[in-house]
This record gives sequence, structure tokens and C-alpha cells, in this order.
Amino acid sequence: MQSLTFTCPDDWHLHVRDDRALNTVVPHSARQFARAIIMPNLKPPITTAAMALAYRRRILEAVPEENHFEPLMTLYLTESTTHDDVRAAAESPYIHAFKLYPAGATTHSDAGVKRLDRIFPILETMQRLDLPLLVHGEKTDPEIDLFDREKAFIDDELTSIIKRFPALRIVFEHATTRDAVQFVTEAAPNIAATITPQHLLYNRNALFEDGIRPHRYCLPILKRETYRKALIAAATGESRKFFLGTDSAPHPQQLKESSCGCAGCYTAHAALELYAELFEKAGALDKLEGFASFYGPDFYRLPRNSGTITLEKRPWQVPAHYPFADQTLIPLKAGECLAWKCIGKSEAPPAS
Repeated sequence: MQSLTFTCPDDWHLHVRDDRALNTVVPHSARQFARAIIMPNLKPPITTAAMALAYRRRILEAVPEENHFEPLMTLYLTESTTHDDVRAAAESPYIHAFKLYPAGATTHSDAGVKRLDRIFPILETMQRLDLPLLVHGEKTDPEIDLFDREKAFIDDELTSIIKRFPALRIVFEHATTRDAVQFVTEAAPNIAATITPQHLLYNRNALFEDGIRPHRYCLPILKRETYRKALIAAATGESRKFFLGTDSAPHPQQLKESSCGCAGCYTAHAALELYAELFEKAGALDKLEGFASFYGPDFYRLPRNSGTITLEKRPWQVPAHYPFADQTLIPLKAGECLAWKCIGKSEAPPAS
């Protein structure tokens, strides 16, 4: 196959940062996606509807005129979130979920939740108003091995949430283990998961290939090869519970390549090309449209997009870096060649 055209996709997990950094990363996503769920972990975090709407306006200002792109906003769930915050989010057509970060789990998660029972009343309101919960599924107890955090969260936290709030729609963000795949597969229809390109492409050996590879370091961290294979099977299989979410997370080069490097892989520059390469290797290019374009909007109860996107089998070299405000951004696979190239997105506006 030399060309692939399918329904315009969406990114259901995206970080775009703020201010001048938006001018680099937003156009990359807008080139390929019609919509994206925007993560709220700025400093300070996006915790209210008013903050989310102001952030949305800043993102839209960075969208190139030739592209249609709709940021789907989320709020950062804290132990101080109020029922009024939830109601305001549910009433806004621009806010689509709350994000749960366990405190200390990842970048800018220090304002996250330390004790789940403290947010149970808020989860009850979210369930009643049918507002989805997006979870960073890691338990951050220092006694738990870093590579076991996902399973511990499922066993000790997520199971409890689902039992107490059985109708709450939940997205298990950036699933990385066979345990997560099995749990989501066997759970009720209101439980789904996103899968990133980096967790499909790499296992944990890639962190130490010919030295330390800081631009492959992300949280949740890359896992063992058997888990990567389980993720590929989930993404390319028949289940409609798994869909595209890049977790593209830009950091300036100086903060990635430092004595205490930031977690996050930047993939927005070539997200669809990375997924296409993986799906082709798995012999499942015919499954890419469902994963990228159908299952996410179906879960979020949004209409599927009416436009299309075209990829061509056209080798190209990923730039060594991109400008990032007054600093430099190193993309995943910098300097390497990719087999697929996104050559055009139709101009039909995203469905809302």
C-alpha cells in the first residue's frame, strides 16, 4: 500500500504547554488531528471552567489559519475541587472531562490527589452529571517498584473507584502493561484506555540503547517487551475500548538532557506517521482508522469527524530539533527516517 486515506483522527491525550511554546506544538497537532483532549497540568493547574476557557482561547490563537482544530478542554481534579466546579464543567460545551493525577506521579502532579477517598463526593457528582474521569494510572507509594505502579493502581485504586461508581465513564490514560489491557478489556463498556506511540514502539531496553536516551523517557515509563506486544494486540485488535492518545509532552532540550531530566516524549510532530509505521509492521493498517478516528469520539459521545486525512508511503527524515519559545525541542526519532508522511487533511471543520 502506497497511500492511505481515512476519516480525520483525533488525539485523546495531548500536552501543548502554554504561551509562546504553543506556537510550535499546536500547529504540529493541528496538521494531523481535528480535535484533541488537552491536559490541564500547567503551573498553576487548570482547575476551573474559567481557566480552561481562557487556556482554550490561547490555544486557538496558535492554530494556523489553514487548519481546523478544536481543543477539548479538561480540568485538573484536586482535593479542593468543588461540586460547583463540576457543574460548571458539565454545563460548558468546551469542557469534556476531569483529569486525576495521583500526587507525584508525573510532570506538574504535585497538586494531585493524595487520598482518593477525599474526592469520592466529587466523583459521585461527576457520575451523576456523566462527566468522564481520565486517570493517570500509577500508585506512587515509594515502596512500590516503578515498573509495578500501574498494576498497583489497578488493584488498589481503580478497582475501588469502579466498584463505588459503576456508571462513571473512565479513561485509563496511556496504558502500558498487559495488566491494564486485560483489566480494560474485561471491564464494563464505560471503561476505556488510550495508547501512546512510544509505548507501542519501544520497550524499556530502548531507554539504554547505546547509552541513556532521555528523549525516550516518559511516565508511565516504558515496560518489558511482553507488555509492548500486549499493547500492540489491543491497539490493532477488534476491541473498541482502545483508542489513540499520544501523550505528546514537550520539554525544552536543556530540561530533558540534564542531571534530573523531565519525563515526556514529544511525538506531535509525527504522531500519525509513527502509528502508521507500527500498524503496518503489525499487518493491521486496516485497523488504524477505527483506533485513530472512531473509537475515541464514540466513547466521548461526540460525532465522528467528516473530513479525511491522507498518508503516503514517502520516506522522510525527522528534523533534529524544533524551536520551542526561546529554547529547543527534540522530537522522538530526531534525525531518523520514517516510512509514512502525512500529506494533507481535508478542510472540513471538526465535528462538535
